[in-house]
Amino acid sequence: MDTTRSAVTLTKDGDAAILRLTRDHGNAINDALVEALLAALAEVEADPGVRGVLLASTGKIFCPGLDLKELILLDRPGMERFMHRFSSAVLALYTFPKPVVAAMHGHALAGGCVLGLCADWRVLRRGALVGLNEVKVGVPLPFGVSHIVRDAVPRHEVAAVALLGRNFSDEAAIAAGLAHELWDADGFEAHCRERLAEFTSKDGPALSVTKRYLRSPVVERIRAHNRLLMPEWLDGWFSPDTRARIKAIVEELKGKGK
Repeated sequence: MDTTRSAVTLTKDGDAAILRLTRDHGNAINDALVEALLAALAEVEADPGVRGVLLASTGKIFCPGLDLKELILLDRPGMERFMHRFSSAVLALYTFPKPVVAAMHGHALAGGCVLGLCADWRVLRRGALVGLNEVKVGVPLPFGVSHIVRDAVPRHEVAAVALLGRNFSDEAAIAAGLAHELWDADGFEAHCRERLAEFTSKDGPALSVTKRYLRSPVVERIRAHNRLLMPEWLDGWFSPDTRARIKAIVEELKGKGK
């Protein structure tokens, strides 16, 4: 059983905090990971000694998205509660006042891609895939996520990313706005730390206020409408066709021992 303490670890190195997804099952997002991420972000935000955050993970995969094996068991009220908490974690990361660099050393798909999109800078390891496959499964992008995507992704790439649900790697991921730069596996996290140090070398309050100004239009729309439109998302999640697709994916994962 996962615990809040084991789903995300927080370590500090100088003026940097490393939030590392450490959950089994490839860091798939479940309730324990969401609560651990919220707690870690709150702790780091309150620490005046921390000037920036590196969002990283253990294992071969950065994050594959929601834990379908767990979440398919929830009824509608349970899934609604989970999605409100997940939305809170996404918004907390997106509005975090200190700079965040995402070290995507492995595949970052669906919800994993969303976590990366909330960061100020995304470094993708060469060969790793990044993308949003929700529509392919039959689940709409949550309202808030759709606005974060539209803000990050170039207009001419939005259809490929959000509507076709394509996965991208290497230079194509940069062109699609899903990563800012690529780096080889050798020295990957050290390079991400260097990039974070570039952010933390700036005046903290000036950076924080500028970041808030840049993101305020998206944040205001999310806060105004996200909860109101949650029933539409839940209708998609619980539709018969989508349930069948998710069950097929879960059975495939079980067959692979995942």
